[in-house]
Amino acid sequence: MWTFFIAYAILIGGFFVYSRVAEHVFGVDGRKTPAIRNPDGVDITPLPLWKGFLIELLNIAGTGPIFGAISGALFGPIVFLWIVFGCILGGAVHDYFSGMISSRNNGDSIVKLSRKYIGRGMEIVMRIFSIVLLILVTAVFVVSPSSLLESLTDGNVSAWIWMVIILAYYLLSTLVPIDKVIGKIYPIFGVILILMAILVIGGIIFQQGTYPMVELIGNLRDFSASNGGLPWWPFMFTTVACGAVSGFHATQSPMMAKCIKSEREGRYVFYGAMVAEGVIALIWAAAAMAFYHVGTSDGWQTLNTVGGSSKSVQEICSTILGPVGTVLAVIGVVICPITSGDTALRSCRLIVGEWLHLDQKKLKNRLILTLPLFAAVVGISLWNFLNASNFNILWRWFAWSNQFLAAIALWVATAYLIKKGKNKYLSLFTGIPAAFMSAVVITYILAEPNMALGRFIPYNIACIVGASLAALLFLGYLFIMIFKFKGSSSLEDVVVEDAPEAEPQQNEEQKQ
Repeated sequence: MWTFFIAYAILIGGFFVYSRVAEHVFGVDGRKTPAIRNPDGVDITPLPLWKGFLIELLNIAGTGPIFGAISGALFGPIVFLWIVFGCILGGAVHDYFSGMISSRNNGDSIVKLSRKYIGRGMEIVMRIFSIVLLILVTAVFVVSPSSLLESLTDGNVSAWIWMVIILAYYLLSTLVPIDKVIGKIYPIFGVILILMAILVIGGIIFQQGTYPMVELIGNLRDFSASNGGLPWWPFMFTTVACGAVSGFHATQSPMMAKCIKSEREGRYVFYGAMVAEGVIALIWAAAAMAFYHVGTSDGWQTLNTVGGSSKSVQEICSTILGPVGTVLAVIGVVICPITSGDTALRSCRLIVGEWLHLDQKKLKNRLILTLPLFAAVVGISLWNFLNASNFNILWRWFAWSNQFLAAIALWVATAYLIKKGKNKYLSLFTGIPAAFMSAVVITYILAEPNMALGRFIPYNIACIVGASLAALLFLGYLFIMIFKFKGSSSLEDVVVEDAPEAEPQQNEEQKQ
């Protein structure tokens, strides 16, 4: 139990301490945000801080910090280290800079930012990966809730019917202004997501005799490899993405970058929401380890069989919390993916519209952008339903493309700090996690046994090549930072270029 509480304390402390470091490195000031400078009433509109936080949490969470964390429990308590330090040093930094750099650039997507700070070639790569990833995310978050709803209704209502209902909702929420649907219902769902996690860990704590938590001390080993599963490197870092580091968040942060009322709010909305997701992931990882007794061979095999799925969530909630738990499981496992799927489609619409330079204030233009994307989501969803194994194929591609996007988003932040920051050496703040995530992605592509390269390349070779290529990438970054950029732009230069209209933060707050 002590491992869990210490990990929880470090996460909370990390927000209060390291988020201020991130804020200092970025250099917040009193400039007007897009929501104040040029609201459009559709995607760019000011929202209260508390609402922005809860919407961001729902945008990035989905079932990721639940399903991913439960699957991550298979690696044992070492997953706590990844959730805690990955979140504080990597994921929350990733989300904060993705959101704040977007805010400095009028809410531009990570795709457009990659061109501005790295180059046109990277923009093309990011555009392809972002659109593909967002379509995959939307499709993934059609399948899981539809299947669960079918099982909860004892098959009386087919998953196909639920799929049609969910897709219809996705289409509606993508087209209407953000404050009409998302702004009204997301805060409620955000509270439910947090409440579910609190009740689950409370149930585990009060039933320690039956479900003892697994401590890190004495168990500092890879439970997965010990039981014949995949090794912790790099697979733990792709299995547990939401709650630690997730590139999908880089596509979501610009959505709230258009809605924060001041740069000071970014620390709570972006860094804070990621830490909250980290806490949720920590809770579910701890609960799964305790509930399935992963320290035993039989317990590990049981969890490995059910995995991070609606079934495991339902088992944990209904057993620990009874009828209340069953209701929460339904709400959490159904609502969470849906609230990520709709914003994924919305983000995809924004990225494509940005690419085609279409004014999205007009409903006609939003329809022109949304309908082809929606058709792609429908096609992939149908493909998923035709064969259950197709979902596993889809998930493997999502796993590595998601973390690829995270690595690039961190490199974009690094390039921003080199070019715009107070001190180019502060770019190490994002450069180190960028190099780490690069190593994760390269090694995963080479080592994943169910992908083409992983079938032919020995695991040890994949690890060596992955680490070597990431090291070369990091050395290249250091060379560019030290020798290509003799100095760094002043903050005044940043204000003039990125935000022509600026005024003191205090005055802005007084106006509000």
